[in-house]
Amino acid sequence: MKEFRVPYETMKTVFQQVLQKHGFSTEKARQCAKVFAYNSLEGIYSHGVYRFPRFVEYTLKGFVKPDAVPEKIHSAGAIEQWTGNLGPGILNARYCTNRVMEIAHNNGLGCVALGNTNHWMRGGSYAWQAAKQGYVFIGWTNTEQNMPAWGAKQSKLGNNPLVIGVPWKNEAIVLDFAMTQFSYGKIEATKIKGEQLPFEGGFNREDQLTKNPQEILETMRGVPIGYWKGAGLSLLLDILATILSAGLSSHQLSRQEAEYGVSQVFITIDLKKLSNYPSIENSITAIIDDFKSTQLIHPDSPVKYPGERVVKVRQENLNWGIPVDKTIWNKILAM
Repeated sequence: MKEFRVPYETMKTVFQQVLQKHGFSTEKARQCAKVFAYNSLEGIYSHGVYRFPRFVEYTLKGFVKPDAVPEKIHSAGAIEQWTGNLGPGILNARYCTNRVMEIAHNNGLGCVALGNTNHWMRGGSYAWQAAKQGYVFIGWTNTEQNMPAWGAKQSKLGNNPLVIGVPWKNEAIVLDFAMTQFSYGKIEATKIKGEQLPFEGGFNREDQLTKNPQEILETMRGVPIGYWKGAGLSLLLDILATILSAGLSSHQLSRQEAEYGVSQVFITIDLKKLSNYPSIENSITAIIDDFKSTQLIHPDSPVKYPGERVVKVRQENLNWGIPVDKTIWNKILAM
């Protein structure tokens, strides 16, 4: 793979121009472009620059409706149900994150469930969005069926990413993970680079675990994290996303020609409402300090808390530009 570096502002401008060309208003194109570029800036290329062409493709096919906006369909106390009307997943998710923070501000805790929406790209974006404003964030989405239960041959589960974020100092601790060992965006990005996965990430046609991303993409059988434990967690996340949002389940999504109309859940907690709020930062710092004090297997490979790598990569890519495969970038420029 031939890589070169693209400045963040350049990438953002190109994304916006492409989206405006394909039916997005200036403001919506700007917001989507910023998220795609920022995901790339922070090293999440699989849900940034490498995912952008598919987002445009889904827009052209009508799976993503550029002009659609989310609508509330029901509320009960601190819980609200919304429909995304097949609008851009990024914009719907940002809107619902802001809305659920408003609910938590008034109640201490809030829950917004969103049906009939589209891929939110990088779920961690919304944890950072909430954490930067002082809120704990818990959220997840269901997906099409792309993961087998442990011991099963067919994929009957989604890899249903789960996100948890906690404010800390001027940054955040953010855990963003799919129920497969690697997200399919990561698997696709590894394939583009012509590399193997660092660990077995799924099954090939012979039912053997493999590091080969092409073999996993052929079978769509990513291995569950924790084997049977990840499979069980995936099932419950799908059930909850479906019933809370009154939306589609993973098996219903897989009956369509593509993955769209997914169901998502957004939960926030306003830490300022807690009695121990003044001491929370010190408590987290003590936990992280103890976490970091462990004896290392390899002294040159320190342990990292979730989200720590993001801060370093963000600064590196701001300084030097975002690494991009030339073929993918040229494809984007031609859109």
